[in-house]
Amino acid sequence: MLLLVGCALFAGFISLGVWQLQRRAWKLDLIERVTQRLQAPPVAPPAAPEWPSMRAGDFEYRHVRLQGRWLQGKTVLTQATTALGQGFWVIAPLKLSDGTVVLINRGFVPASQRDAWLQPESQASGSALVQGLMRKTEPDGGFLRQNDPVTQRWYSRDVEAIAKNMQLPTTAPFFVDAGLPDPVYSQNTEASPPTGGTWPREGLTIVRFSNSHLVYAITWFGLAMMVVGSGVLVARYERRLRTASDNHIPHEHQR
Repeated sequence: MLLLVGCALFAGFISLGVWQLQRRAWKLDLIERVTQRLQAPPVAPPAAPEWPSMRAGDFEYRHVRLQGRWLQGKTVLTQATTALGQGFWVIAPLKLSDGTVVLINRGFVPASQRDAWLQPESQASGSALVQGLMRKTEPDGGFLRQNDPVTQRWYSRDVEAIAKNMQLPTTAPFFVDAGLPDPVYSQNTEASPPTGGTWPREGLTIVRFSNSHLVYAITWFGLAMMVVGSGVLVARYERRLRTASDNHIPHEHQR
């Protein structure tokens, strides 16, 4: 029975270790692809016919350039927590020449500026050329908080919900973070974000991926080796017991 349990544990730990190595390979490939996208020159975003077949892993953090016209009076603010403190992302729709709309995260503003940025005169208008990074939508809301379009309380950048609430025409299933992140800030947890500039503050996109899969793999393989070691100790103990028993039985017969 113990042998079966030990074999099951060993196989399970080895499987988990191999899985973590596979996850590590996937994560390293993801980091390489994202790095290449950040360093590549800007390209046009995917056109509407491409949207249905798009997957987040294929486009997120792609460096893009868009030209269009701001739809004034359609801006929403979504809750944000950054190194600059609590505040909001300013999300504004940009209508392109083909009539489609892409939501643009124009940047971060402090919580104290919320009411001001909801006023039409503070919102972007006219034509614009935007350069930034494609990001995947954030449906449903934030942690333990649901988006409330009625009261304009947004806890995530939910593209579909925002487009529906603002009655926007055909809207892309992604949004774009305007500006490029500072490479030091976005990849170093101890670095400070860029200072200076005006509001909304661009360049706060964090491009950072945790990669502890090798540590996890070593842990699982270590546990597997512990099972083997425990099995060896148990086998030695049982062998000593059998040896002692074999030596004891003849002695009893001689009496």
